[in-house]
Amino acid sequence: MNSNTYKILVVDDDPDIVELLKYNLSSEGYKVKSASNGIQAVSLAREFIPDLTILDIMMPNMDGVETCRQIRSIPELANKFIIFLTARSEEYSEIAAFEMGADDYITKPIKPRALISRINALFRREVKKDSGSSKISIGNLEIDRVSYTVKLDNKKIILPKKEFELLFFLAQNPDQVFGRDDLLKNIWGSDVYVLARTVDVHIRKVREKIGDGFIITIKGVGYKFVGDQLSI
Repeated sequence: MNSNTYKILVVDDDPDIVELLKYNLSSEGYKVKSASNGIQAVSLAREFIPDLTILDIMMPNMDGVETCRQIRSIPELANKFIIFLTARSEEYSEIAAFEMGADDYITKPIKPRALISRINALFRREVKKDSGSSKISIGNLEIDRVSYTVKLDNKKIILPKKEFELLFFLAQNPDQVFGRDDLLKNIWGSDVYVLARTVDVHIRKVREKIGDGFIITIKGVGYKFVGDQLSI
């Protein structure tokens, strides 16, 4: 997919920031729409179906974290990209953002070229991931990367994008142990700074949905996927 076919939703209550981002992203060839608060953003996202949403945290009516949660609950947007662009630099804000399914967390002040570079990197990784094998079956667990669906005992399970990618990566590499840094590099990429604790949070959430038996912890080393009955 070329850059000019991607759609981006910019959400910020500062009109100067919105205009700055719209100008730079449009110049790059992206199709851009904007919202000034969370409520407006969710409504517009349902219609626009953006490939990427850029969210501020501190906004009137509904903050960015809740906006992220509601956008992720829309089936068509469950696996689209979300980046937080915010003045909030506290660790708990960053963790909350990633727990809600954010793909990146960038603190202001804005550096437009650096932001565009990270956006381009997200989309490039998406194209690269689409080139590999797409379906994995492990016993009663089925993972389909084309439709981003997971089934356990033939029942569909909804996983946010990063939880899905983490599960798929581990399942693609059964019985191999990966440390936090390995998983951060392979799932979030080297262009994104993410707290190592974020991996633990995502592993916990995946286990809550598919059970504890598939991904095991190797104490002091990392995580591995149990590959018994694996077929690809």
